[in-house]
Amino acid sequence: MKACYMTDAGRVRSHNEDSVTILKNTSGEYLLIVADGMGGHRAGEVASSMVVTHFGKRFAKLSSVGSKSDAVNWLRDNIAEVNESILKYADENPNSKGLGTTAVIALLTDDYLIFANIGDSSGYVMKNGELHKVTHDHTLVNLLVQSGDITEEEAKYHPKKNVLMKALGAAEKVEPDIFDVDTEVEAILLCSDGLTTMLNNEQINHVLIDNELTIEQRVSKLIKKCNVRGGTDNISIAYLEMNDSDSLESGEEK
Repeated sequence: MKACYMTDAGRVRSHNEDSVTILKNTSGEYLLIVADGMGGHRAGEVASSMVVTHFGKRFAKLSSVGSKSDAVNWLRDNIAEVNESILKYADENPNSKGLGTTAVIALLTDDYLIFANIGDSSGYVMKNGELHKVTHDHTLVNLLVQSGDITEEEAKYHPKKNVLMKALGAAEKVEPDIFDVDTEVEAILLCSDGLTTMLNNEQINHVLIDNELTIEQRVSKLIKKCNVRGGTDNISIAYLEMNDSDSLESGEEK
């Protein structure tokens, strides 16, 4: 395996409210997380950081997540716990009104690959050199597309395209989407919408399949491309590539 994660504030936002990580436990299981925070007084970065920190601590205590059903329960339980923590933080800190975060998580073992998603951060797999989106955005415009009220093209320019229908910290109970995915994939990509609003799937795919670049160079190139196009939002990427070697790299674009 080769893995790399990066986050960048972009060119417009004054600070970065995203959090991202890739972790590996003693059993060789991988946990990838991207969280895109929201809220005033830098509360968004608090919420997203709480997700990464919470899951990181819980994952570090496990020698193995266990069976597929164990993994699904583990994801749901920890999402519920961190949602409760975010709500408690908002209640104790009045300046953090509107505190919340998206979360997209991938859990890879020798036996299964599971995604969990809340909000509009995205999870993909690479198969046969093609990028395929696994998750579904919890946004108003996505609901309108699914109901046939607007087209996918109209959704790109809809004035309420950033309105979330689901996020951690937005309600007392939040149920993630869970996706059971075939492990026979070449790579896993998680990202915040700072990537997907600047680049389409074909453009992202074109960079990721460029084997003349290292994995870190490819992730960095995606971020640079977003910033060249305006960098209107924070950009976070977690990318894991299946191969014979084993390395984990992280970095932050400036």
